[in-house]
Amino acid sequence: MSTRGEEMPNLTVKQVNTLAKGQHSKTSDGNGLSFVVPKRGEPYWSLRYTFNEKRREKSLGKFGQLTLAEARGEAETIRAMLREGIDPLSLSSLTKNSGMTFNELFQDMYENKLLKRLKRPDIPKSKYDNNVAKFIGHLKVEQVNAFHIRDILNIVTDSGRTTVANDVLDLLKNLFKHAIQLNITLNNPASAFSYKDAGGHESSRERVLTIDEVEQAFSVFRKYPESFTRDNYLACCLLVVLGVRKSELIQAPWHEFDLDNAVWHLPKERTKKNFRAIKIPLPSLAVEWLRELKVRSHGSNYVFPARRKSTRPYMGPDTINSAINSLFGIDKSKKVQPPNRMGDLEHFRVHDLRRTFRSTAAGMKFQDDHLERCLNHQISKLDEIYNKHDFFEERKEIHQAVSVALQPLLQ
Repeated sequence: MSTRGEEMPNLTVKQVNTLAKGQHSKTSDGNGLSFVVPKRGEPYWSLRYTFNEKRREKSLGKFGQLTLAEARGEAETIRAMLREGIDPLSLSSLTKNSGMTFNELFQDMYENKLLKRLKRPDIPKSKYDNNVAKFIGHLKVEQVNAFHIRDILNIVTDSGRTTVANDVLDLLKNLFKHAIQLNITLNNPASAFSYKDAGGHESSRERVLTIDEVEQAFSVFRKYPESFTRDNYLACCLLVVLGVRKSELIQAPWHEFDLDNAVWHLPKERTKKNFRAIKIPLPSLAVEWLRELKVRSHGSNYVFPARRKSTRPYMGPDTINSAINSLFGIDKSKKVQPPNRMGDLEHFRVHDLRRTFRSTAAGMKFQDDHLERCLNHQISKLDEIYNKHDFFEERKEIHQAVSVALQPLLQ
């Protein structure tokens, strides 16, 4: 996001006054700021800038209402917003929608999302009517803050309904996400709360990406190669079609792979808790990606060699997650956060791609025990004692089916 390249201001007050009395024109003051004399109407100040790789133009004010110095000051304010990843045109639409109440927001989401997507839209409606509406329904959306969220959760939790408290928290988060999509607000005050704050049990992470979310995420990965390298991209592709753990892949040496026979021999000592060695069948698409990585590794012993000076010879454990976080506008190393390139996509981590593989394969009606073998899970102690079959051919079919299903989204 930027305005035009840094230039010295060109116009003087005298020139602006002369231009305002003249013919139709557009005169640059530098850095995207221009003084415009239209064919009809009053002269005005305009700023051209680039946001998310799109050229945009914003009117700053009319001649007579905004002096040259004030126009330059307004332009600099907008440049500061752009550096923080904020589009000023989006803020304009926020002002237009700022009068919507929370009840009106819920009604909009109910009619445009819940009725269309849920078999029982009456369930979230009941939770809203009984637990939210009477407390904040009358407030404008931008008036609702974290204190309101906390008070609602405390009231529900104190009544002994911890499961309902979790559901209400999820509902509030989704309502604010909907408001952000509609440019009603830029903030989600519910996002800072977890199930622990709601009084419920913080269950294990179960984030799974839908097919649409996979398409959106990988499209963003490809669009911003300067933030998400080709190595990162290929790693994510392999993770979502193989379902292996991140550490198993990024620390993998080349000698474990037999690309000619499309098999990855993962030894016991590199599995979680030294559980079990496994032969992983490689779908044709995975072999293609690995052959590209072989070239990219430049003779390294590792599939994903360290690209910077490091004590370890392979990619760092936080490299991919850090790159994903950056695309979500999260970078703990920087005071000014990068722009959120992922839009309304719910945050995910690289390990969630393993669950996404499992969910995608399950949707194809493969047997659960075959899917568990793909993940190299221990089903039970008896399984380890009596069932020595590794279901290689069955797993081969699963990996191939998942890769074929996801291929259009990954290339």
